[in-house]
Amino acid sequence: MRGPGRWAVLFALVVLAVVMVFPFAIVAINAVKSPAEYSSDGPLSLPDGLYLQGLVDFWNRVEFGTKLWNSLLISASVAVLAVVLSVLNAYALGIGRVKGRLSILVLFLVANTLPQEALAYPLYYLAKAVGLYDTQLSVIIVMTVIQAAFGTYLLSAVLGQFPKEILEAAAIDGAGRLRSLWQIVVPISRPTLNVLLIFFFIWTWNEFFLPLIFLISNDTQTVPVALAVLQGEKYMDATMSSASALLGLLPAVAFFLIFQRTLTRGVTVGAIK
Repeated sequence: MRGPGRWAVLFALVVLAVVMVFPFAIVAINAVKSPAEYSSDGPLSLPDGLYLQGLVDFWNRVEFGTKLWNSLLISASVAVLAVVLSVLNAYALGIGRVKGRLSILVLFLVANTLPQEALAYPLYYLAKAVGLYDTQLSVIIVMTVIQAAFGTYLLSAVLGQFPKEILEAAAIDGAGRLRSLWQIVVPISRPTLNVLLIFFFIWTWNEFFLPLIFLISNDTQTVPVALAVLQGEKYMDATMSSASALLGLLPAVAFFLIFQRTLTRGVTVGAIK
C-alpha cells in the first residue's frame, strides 16, 4: 500500500494505540506505585520499584477472590446459555420458517433497543416475588434473555442463508431436525457461535447496572459492582484506585487475548462468506 492510504492506516493505528493502550498503561503504572511516589512525582512518572501492597490491600479489603468467582460464574453461564438459546431460536426462525417470523424478529429487535433502566423496575419486583433476589441465578436468567435477544436476531439472518441442499440431503439420510441442528448447522456455524460466545462473556463481565440492582450482598456481588461500591463508601488513595481498576480489567483482557485467534477466525470466515 502506497500514497495517502498508507499514511491513513498508520495514523489510524497510532490513534488506536493511544486511545486503548495509553490509559491501560497509566493504570498499570500507578497500580504498582507507592502513595508517596504518586504524591511527589505525579501520575505520569515511572515507579522506582514495584509496590504491590496496594494490590494486596485491595484484594483483602473487598474479598476480591469471591467477586472474581461470581463474575466468572455469571459471565460463563450467560455466555453458554445465551448462545444455546440463540441457536435454538434462530434455527426455528431462520431455517424452520415459523409463522409470523418477521413479527418475531421485529420483537427481538425492539427488545435490543430497550434501555435497561426501563426493565429494572418490573424485573426487580419479579425477582423479589419468586425469591431469586440477591442471587447469581437472577442475574444469569435476566442477562441470558437480554444477550439471547441480540444473538437470535443476528443468527436468524445468518441461518436464513444456510444452504437448503445440505439439510435436504440430511433429511433423505434419515436425520431429524434436532440431529441436523447439532450435527450439521452448529458445526458449520461454529465460527459465528464462537464470536458470540466471546462477546457475550465480555459484555456480561462488564455489566454494572443490573448486577448493582439485583446483587446487594457482599457474597454475591460482581467485580464492577464491588469496585463502584468500595469507592463510594470508603476512602481510597489514587494508587489503590488504580490497583482496583487493574484487577478488574485483567481477567477480561486475558480472556480476550486467549480467544483472540478464535475471534479473528470467526470474523474472517464471516467476511469471506
